[in-house]
Amino acid sequence: MFRIALLTVPLMLAACGDTSPPAENETIQTRGENQDALFELSDMNRDIAMRRAITGAGYPCDRVTGSGYAAPYENMEMWVATCDDDREWAVFIGADDTAQVRYCDDVEAIDLPRCDITRLGTGIYASDSASVGEEG
Repeated sequence: MFRIALLTVPLMLAACGDTSPPAENETIQTRGENQDALFELSDMNRDIAMRRAITGAGYPCDRVTGSGYAAPYENMEMWVATCDDDREWAVFIGADDTAQVRYCDDVEAIDLPRCDITRLGTGIYASDSASVGEEG
């Protein structure tokens, strides 16, 4: 009986696969359904989602006049939205559907990516197609 137990332990450990921690330069990306869904929304609905994130964070924004995708940042997707008062906001959408909002004038000072649109969105950004490479 003891011999059988000794033989099964290595087999069970082999079945577990690689349990070593990720290498230092290896990152693990977690994605949420709603992060991907933002790319599928109509322009108007994406602007509404951006406005909800901005006002939900306690900032004023009567209407979003344009929005666009900026870049991935850690496990978040960074979007840029401009309100009708011409303030630009960086909206970071997490895999857990949370949103963090920062004023674009402040993001570089705190070592976050710049508010550069890489995938065109709506409103004021839609006319920038000659200056921004549109993906997919």
